[in-house]
Amino acid sequence: MINQLIDTAIHQLKYSYTPYSNFKVGAALLAKNGQVYTGCNIENASFSATNCAERTAFFKAVYDGCYDFAAIAVVGGPAGKPVQAQDEPSGPCGVCRQVMAEFCDPDEFLVIHGKTPEDYKQFTLREMLPEGGFPAANKGFFAKPQA
Repeated sequence: MINQLIDTAIHQLKYSYTPYSNFKVGAALLAKNGQVYTGCNIENASFSATNCAERTAFFKAVYDGCYDFAAIAVVGGPAGKPVQAQDEPSGPCGVCRQVMAEFCDPDEFLVIHGKTPEDYKQFTLREMLPEGGFPAANKGFFAKPQA
């Protein structure tokens, strides 16, 4: 399943809007129900308004009513340079890690930094954010929307 997630994330690079950094990122988020939500980074001249690929995938999933996640694959690199040619695979920024912490069990959720479906690094969310606040770790997870 990891190989398939990485491949899906690689295919999202073509949707990135990166006129300022030219650094494209793709993500594939696996929900516990098997659904995969995708995302790419979308830049803005005001960098604080930029949205990362990981958050794009999470926000699409939450918008669709999905709140239970198993893993995310992240790939990225400069436009025009194959992801496979990167020295190290890309990983999520601190803001994206905190969004993951809002929804995911830190000891079960997997964060996969990929270069190719065969060349990747895998971590739990707790390994990625060792001293983070984990609202999801309370096992009630978070205040789910009222019906």
